[in-house]
Amino acid sequence: MVVLAGYAAWSGYRHLFGPAPPPPGCQAGTGDQAVPLDTGQAGIAATIAGVAARHELPRRAVTVAYAAAMQESKLQDLDYGDRDSVGIFQQRPSQGWGTAAELTDPVYATTKFFAALVRVPGYATLPVDAAAQAVQHSADGSAYAQYAYLAALLADDFTGAAPHAVSCWYAPAAGRADLAGAVRGLAGTFGDQGRTAVLVRVTTGRSGQDNGGSVADVHAQPDAAWTVASWLVTHAQQYGISEVRYAGYVWHAADGSMGWQRADARRDGLADGTVVAG
Repeated sequence: MVVLAGYAAWSGYRHLFGPAPPPPGCQAGTGDQAVPLDTGQAGIAATIAGVAARHELPRRAVTVAYAAAMQESKLQDLDYGDRDSVGIFQQRPSQGWGTAAELTDPVYATTKFFAALVRVPGYATLPVDAAAQAVQHSADGSAYAQYAYLAALLADDFTGAAPHAVSCWYAPAAGRADLAGAVRGLAGTFGDQGRTAVLVRVTTGRSGQDNGGSVADVHAQPDAAWTVASWLVTHAQQYGISEVRYAGYVWHAADGSMGWQRADARRDGLADGTVVAG
């Protein structure tokens, strides 16, 4: 019964959001469980997973956050809402969540959501809707339940439990990627670099390939590397990134609708936490 109810909600979500969008667009998962997202929704989903990695939170926390965000905003960073509610979680400045400007920053809003979630006793074992309601105090807390199944699928995809599951596509323009901007964005989401941090070290330099472009080598903790890779893919259009490589797989912006592809293992190495973007 739980599976059937979850699938019904999942089917309704697909009907609501329609088929995979034309360029630019994104998709999480493959086959019958593929979830079409626009680039804004995918970027927010990647940011939520990134903030969770930064604070060493389990996948269940990401699932709860996704269920709340899908119900409240359909994973959109709204500058309006009921009364003074704003942002992806429709948090209210008048209730002490922060200023409207802060709450329309997805990193800040997600950080505040998780700070409240971890104060809920036993949140990881509660039903998803109960955990979300304990944070949100919505007029109808049961509404979060309809997204529990889909939220769990997305959490698998964006945390890397299902590797190379997130892909986007757009037509890259001529010119070099804004790697410095991408590195700042990574740090804003995942935190500063450090030996025990999610981002251990980030270096930029010339590509060893024929095009002579620049690349960023992002040395991340291996258990968060696919989350980092998904963040880069979902923010690729913003920073002009056309290629991301990790663990023997490569993503290209121009044919991203085909998903990640097998790459030359000799060049792309093992799943050691080093994500290459350029």
